[in-house]
Amino acid sequence: MQSAFVRRVQLHTTTFCRIKNKRSLHVERKVKVKDTDINIVECGQGTKTVLLMPGIMGSIWTDFSPQIRELPKLLPNHTIIAWDPPGYGKSVPPTREWRTDSLQIDAEYAVDLMKSLNKSTFSIIGWSAGGTTGLIAANRYPEMVEKLVIWGSGAYMSRSELQLYDGMRDVSKWPAKMRNPMEEIYGVERFSKLWNDLVDTLFKLPNGDVCTNELNAIEAPTLILHGRKDPMKPFEHVAYLREHLKNTRYYEFPDGKHNIHIAYANTFNRLVSEFLLDTSLP
Repeated sequence: MQSAFVRRVQLHTTTFCRIKNKRSLHVERKVKVKDTDINIVECGQGTKTVLLMPGIMGSIWTDFSPQIRELPKLLPNHTIIAWDPPGYGKSVPPTREWRTDSLQIDAEYAVDLMKSLNKSTFSIIGWSAGGTTGLIAANRYPEMVEKLVIWGSGAYMSRSELQLYDGMRDVSKWPAKMRNPMEEIYGVERFSKLWNDLVDTLFKLPNGDVCTNELNAIEAPTLILHGRKDPMKPFEHVAYLREHLKNTRYYEFPDGKHNIHIAYANTFNRLVSEFLLDTSLP
């Protein structure tokens, strides 16, 4: 056993970390869902379940290391599951092919994954596109999705956002801390192609609409978090979601940007845990 830091091992092996003289177990494995081997990480033990949904082309470890490490301690009655959606991270093959309904397809895979794991109900913690996927799943499977936590998410793409993404086509000009993790996962050329294919697809969305018709019927209590200085998802999306969702709570990080769950991990994890443990919510 090494020190208090997580020692990651590859597929079908276990990862241990020593926390306050106790060991926390993480298992990384693949689960057959439809025709795809979906990569997941499981940690914690409990009768309730939480699914972590990464952002665009993100992965379990690039997007949710602080949550995998800390949430089992804060949510002792929960099993935490993180996944790589089809074509993301280690859930390859298939190669990701972008469509205007890609997030709807991801939502179906997420629900089928939970069914494969014999999880009849679960909550969702979703970042960016993962949060949007969570909204779609909550609308279509209200009997399964108990609570939602989303940030950096929206139901549509504004004209200014499309222009921003279009201006980011040359990924070689991205800051290294944004570009390098993606290139390590997908390779330099593949990542560039995936990103440009994504941008092309976003411009095909009718009036930028991703899932506006999926919001009004959502019953799951939803915690919306937001970094006020988020350059990727402006505050207008928070206002829109709070107007169209029935049961929301809101917390703002005044200096936060797009990755508040990493930059402010301790506060973020505490807020999320308090929300998920709140039994006063319907």
